[in-house]
This record gives sequence, structure tokens and C-alpha cells, in this order.
Amino acid sequence: MAKYKAAVIGLGRMGSTFDDEMAAGGSLFRPYCHGPTYFYHPDIDLVDGADPHDEQRSIFGDRWNVSDDHLYTSHTEMLEKEDLDIVSVTTTARIRPDIVKDVARVGVKIIWAEKPISLSLEDADEMVRVCRDEGVTFAVNCARRWMDGYSEARKLIDTGQIGKVLQVTAHFPTGLSGNGSHLIDTVRYLAGGDVEWVFGEMESDEAAATDGDIKFNGYLAFDNGVRAFMRAWDSGDVGGSNFTVLGEHGQIYCQEHPAIFDLIRAGAPMPFGEGYRGPSTRMEAPMPARYPIPQPPRVQGTGFNIIEDLMQAHENGTDAKVSGEDGVKALEIAIALRESHRQGGVKVHLPLADRSLKVIAGESVNDDMPKRVRMEMGLMPQRLPSKA
Repeated sequence: MAKYKAAVIGLGRMGSTFDDEMAAGGSLFRPYCHGPTYFYHPDIDLVDGADPHDEQRSIFGDRWNVSDDHLYTSHTEMLEKEDLDIVSVTTTARIRPDIVKDVARVGVKIIWAEKPISLSLEDADEMVRVCRDEGVTFAVNCARRWMDGYSEARKLIDTGQIGKVLQVTAHFPTGLSGNGSHLIDTVRYLAGGDVEWVFGEMESDEAAATDGDIKFNGYLAFDNGVRAFMRAWDSGDVGGSNFTVLGEHGQIYCQEHPAIFDLIRAGAPMPFGEGYRGPSTRMEAPMPARYPIPQPPRVQGTGFNIIEDLMQAHENGTDAKVSGEDGVKALEIAIALRESHRQGGVKVHLPLADRSLKVIAGESVNDDMPKRVRMEMGLMPQRLPSKA
């Protein structure tokens, strides 16, 4: 018998079908999204799903063998009727806060929510508070901390393989809040410590005046002395998504699509001019040597890494690798970067006092229609209107 009974609220791409889009090699391994992770994990039974859209429920039920009497149009009805251990909340961020709080208050053990945690800081704070009060293990799906390449990179940092970390540099074209949550959280993970202050530059003054999910560049100052630069503007044809960790005695390079994770250390010094002007006693500086970072001998689905971490966190009374608090910090840093631009490029210190500040995540625009359908119809917005 499985140890946990699981349900998904929001039966679209991340709740059910995103894995079908993973056609090229990268740093993710299937199962990744929520429905298939529960369906295939031996310690979990996927028993329920909730979504107001008929087609979403039908696809989910057929794909993951959930009967019609366990598919609900309302998450509140499902929570009233079902006794659940794990619930995923894969709706858009606009409605996620109230759903997470509803789930936390019915005795669920674990909540695995999609990113960003919410639109506003006050909503994010309240989600974390309720989950803490109810003793719920609450995680936000900023997934790179659970990916083997990044986990192995962090182990090398922790064991001193590159010495003291000095800087993290990231190229990751995205907006502030949607995939920006991934960018910011990964930089935090690789840098360690907490961000004390930021400088931010948005794509334009006009964009910065809105609450839109806009592109940005950012500079982060951590309390452990690490500095980080993030370029979320476009980075050219081969810019891709990558992170470089600069240490006193080496570097770590993490790239996605294709996945490349390397440790870069100084090699042995070489005689200056050897083979060109004859032997020399003068020595050149060491040439850098590149070593692929070894992956675990058994690579399993990223979703399994995530849910096993959540189950262990619940059983041990510890935080997940990406807790609700981490989700709040990712959103707060994003907002602080925008506020820096709005205020003329000044240094903005954390925490932010004004918790009403928000970013309207791009995936929440026009979210009365499932994102899967909006993508098929070419309706995903590239920019948001002004606050007016």
C-alpha cells in the first residue's frame, strides 16, 4: 500500500502534460510535472484532481487513470470529500494563494505549488504563515535545486573545491516573476547566504512603471560577501541559460540545453615557450583544466527528486530544498530590482517594507483559458498593459 495519497489542483500543463513537451535533452528528467510524478512513484497513489475546465479533467483522468467520480470542478468540494496527504497546486499565481491556504487548513501534510509563489508579497507572506501554523511542508517548484547537475555543483562548492565563492554570473532570458523565479532562486542556491541589497535595470522606464513580468538585469549583494549579476535580457543566439560560479581557486559552469556541468581548475604550470623557442626555465601561469561534474550513478526523474525531498522533509520536520520562504524571497528580490529602477537606479535594501507590491506573472494574464489552449492558439502575451 502506498504511503501517501495525492491530488492535483489545476490539471493543465504542469499538472499533467508538460512532460510531453520535453523533446530535447536538457537538465530535466521525466517524470517531472506533478501528475506523472505521483502516478509513477511507488510510495504514492494519485487519487484525485480538480479543475473547472471539462477538457482538462477529461485529459487528466484518461491519462492518469483517475475515475470521473474523483475529478472535481471545485477544489473546495474535493477537499471536503477526500482525505489527502499531498496536494499539488498548479493553477496560475493569480488564484494560487487562496487555494494553498484552503489546502493547508484541511490537514494535508505536503503542498507542492508551482512558481511564482503569488503575485504580491502580502499574499506570499500569508501563504507561508498559514502553512507554518498548520504544520504543512510547503514547497515552491523552483526546480533547479532538485536537479542533479545543480545539486552536484552545490556539493563541490560546499566541500571547498573552488574555494571561497566570489561571484555568480547568470545569463537567463526571462521576465521578473515567471521563469524569473527559477533564475533568482538558482542564483541564491549557488551563491549561498541571503541578499542584503540590489541594483536593478528594467527593459525600459515605461515597462518599469507597470506591474508586468518584464525583462531585467540585476546585481545582488549577499550577506556572505558574494556578488551576483543576472542578465535576463536576450543574450544572443548562443546565450542560452547558464550560470558561472567564480571561486578563489576555480569555477563551476552550469549550462542548460544541452546540459553541461563543469568544474574548472588551474592545471599544472607550463614552461614558457616550450616547443616554440626551445626549453625555458620561465614558467607560464597554469592553464585552466575543465572536468565534467560527475552525475549520480542512478539518475531518476526530477519529479521523484522533488517529491522524495518533500516526503523526507515532512517526516523529519525540516524544510524542503525550496521552501515557501524561498518562494517569497525570489518574488521579493524581483520586486526590489524593479523598485531600484523605478527610483532612479538606487540601491534597494531587503526586506521590502511595502508588502502590497506585486508582479503580474505573464502566465496569469488571460488565465480564464488554460495555458495549454492559449499556447496552441498563440495567445500568450509578450508584454502587459500599464497599471491603469
